[in-house]
Amino acid sequence: MRQLRLSLRRPVSYARREFGRGPSNAQAMAALDAWPAWHGGCLVLVGAEGIGKTHLAMGWAAQAGALILDRRATDASAANGRPVLMEDVDRGVDPETLFHLINMAGHDGGSLLLTARLAPAAWPAELPDLRSRLNALPVALIEEPDDEVLEAVLRKFFRERSIRPPKEVFPYLLRRMERSIPAAREIVRKLDEIADEEQRPISRALARQILEDDTDNLDLFDG
Repeated sequence: MRQLRLSLRRPVSYARREFGRGPSNAQAMAALDAWPAWHGGCLVLVGAEGIGKTHLAMGWAAQAGALILDRRATDASAANGRPVLMEDVDRGVDPETLFHLINMAGHDGGSLLLTARLAPAAWPAELPDLRSRLNALPVALIEEPDDEVLEAVLRKFFRERSIRPPKEVFPYLLRRMERSIPAAREIVRKLDEIADEEQRPISRALARQILEDDTDNLDLFDG
């Protein structure tokens, strides 16, 4: 059953109950839940684009009452004595600010959660002392999504659009779709929009049409 798409879209939620759990992210979730007993007060959450780093990080920030600091910040003084979240650190950060954040995380009241697509060993570090600290940071890796995670996120994306597809749609998609969360989001978007435009119910037949159209487009591009 479908309801009006435009009026019933749900806001994005970072609640843990909305996060797709599975073997591929179980270790990362356990490491995150070990707070505040992180080694040196720090943890780096690493994973591919769209894998769920922000969802988990924002949930932790709400729980910990953390300061969310932009990666371009050049003043770390506000972080002294409190938990801090900084995302996308591998995309560029002021080295002195990062150095001070790591140092402050080990003091009373301090903690530091960083997110990145690459492990700290691959981050640039102009300061020798920063390099040694980056190499020592504990890392929690979110691996590529398994079937449990992909099905959970598909259901989440459908819920956000107030859609309840037939149960046979999920195994059909899981056997054929690209194995990524951004791909799952795009599939749900296309299903919603085409079903709305053509006044058709979301079904396995419509899912097949979406996937075949994507394959045909790729073949044309490759040719």
